[in-house]
Amino acid sequence: MLLLKGNKTNKRLFFTILLLVLSMVIAGCGNAGNPSLETGNADQSTAAAENKAGKKLTLLYHFKSGSLDPHNDYIVLKAGVVETLVRMDDKLELQPWLASEWESVDASTWRFIIREGVTFHNGAKLDAAAVKASLERGIGVNKALDTTLKIASMKAEGQELTITTTEPLPAFPSELVNPYSGIIDVAAEQAVGTEAFNKAPIGTGPFQVKGFTPNMEINLARYDSYWDGAAQLEEITFKFNEDGNVRALALQAKEADLAFQLPAEMVDVIKQDQDLKIESLAGLRAHFLLYNQQQPALKDVLVRQALDLLIDRESMAKDVMLGNASPANGPFNANLPFGSKEAVQPLDTDKAKQLLEQAGYAQGSSGKLEKDGKPLSLELVTYKGRPELPLIAQLLQSDAAKIGVTLTIKNVENVDTYLRDNNDWDLATYSNLTAPRGDGGFFLNSAFTVGGSLNPANISSDELSAILAQLNATGDTAQRVKLTQAAAAIIKAQALHSYAVYPNIIVGMNKKVTGWTPGPEEYYLVTNKMDVS
Repeated sequence: MLLLKGNKTNKRLFFTILLLVLSMVIAGCGNAGNPSLETGNADQSTAAAENKAGKKLTLLYHFKSGSLDPHNDYIVLKAGVVETLVRMDDKLELQPWLASEWESVDASTWRFIIREGVTFHNGAKLDAAAVKASLERGIGVNKALDTTLKIASMKAEGQELTITTTEPLPAFPSELVNPYSGIIDVAAEQAVGTEAFNKAPIGTGPFQVKGFTPNMEINLARYDSYWDGAAQLEEITFKFNEDGNVRALALQAKEADLAFQLPAEMVDVIKQDQDLKIESLAGLRAHFLLYNQQQPALKDVLVRQALDLLIDRESMAKDVMLGNASPANGPFNANLPFGSKEAVQPLDTDKAKQLLEQAGYAQGSSGKLEKDGKPLSLELVTYKGRPELPLIAQLLQSDAAKIGVTLTIKNVENVDTYLRDNNDWDLATYSNLTAPRGDGGFFLNSAFTVGGSLNPANISSDELSAILAQLNATGDTAQRVKLTQAAAAIIKAQALHSYAVYPNIIVGMNKKVTGWTPGPEEYYLVTNKMDVS
């Protein structure tokens, strides 16, 4: 006030200092990444965008997608186009994302506050009504999501969304990490039609779709008004290629900056290139055998237990994956609080043969195990999107042949579609994230509930279902650990799955890529922080 009352020189000095202080405050807030202050300074966004112009990155992913339907394909969230209400951090703890906060009203009711200042790629404001419409669309087109979320009703008022579930669901917020629950602008879909929308969905992420060639690539462009700060990169080409060797060669030829799930045998080769590096870290995934219990032979638990004994887990980790994996003793990594502490089951062909003999099989004149005059011959489905799985299938085939069991290997392109659309397969090499949310509940429900998103064989066990009912009804961490371990014990006893290894996440990177490291959850591949030098 004293300065304002002074002469013109003092006034100019005051405003100069004021502008300087404001500039420092704005710059400081930008560096801190405070989301609440990233809401609408158009001039700042424009200046930031100009500084980031021309930066591009090419990413090679190991599975292809034929659609960008956000509620039926994870790739839309992985590509940074849509976001969920909550997300996991690198410690697998729940963090706010499009919801700034949430609370439990009672056992079946949750109140979420939708973050202020968020807009869709078309400029439309994100509010509770938009989130409600998106979740309604999601559970309408994705049966598995509907089964998981168990939403009975929703009420939207301004930025406040109240959700009531059909039954007590203590882990409900963590279920919203599910990439299928990504938030989209349903009004935009209604304007252009579902077919067009699923080629260029409108979300709130740091990148928007500028082009999509099914099963080939997504062309992404920076969304300059992104609520968490405009991305460092102007464009990203998100390519699909299911051949691991092709991905490795593209990285070596500098045609790709990031290449996911490289073959283990290429790791040392790529490390020799001074411009490249490898990120290999323990993840939350398990490679396992999936049994089709609709097939007569696989209905017999003795047959499934025998196949479990034919898995050479040590060799798969050491010889197939060259140390980029660890042998599995259950669905969850032993390092997790709810992982099994039991020793890993070793290869035991003699005991496997004994179990099959108990099941009624005997060695025939051809040297093959037979029952009722029919040899034990099974079809083993695998796929090359994860390059180690066909090799694991070959190792299992070799050990099975030693006791007279014939495994015929069949490679398919889209394993999920194949397993769901066909019922004549016997077993498959399969791979799932088993604890993407730092908890086993999602995997257990999705993989062992009929109709679950990870249960193409429709596996069902009354004993396991009873445990899952208890797990779903409790939010007590210690109790959830105990029940999760009990569920894993039932899975092992009934050989519902056979877990082989916990694979590392293997990503090849050009060293010019900065601001990015792979996460164990495998969800957030494209971010606003990734950059190239």
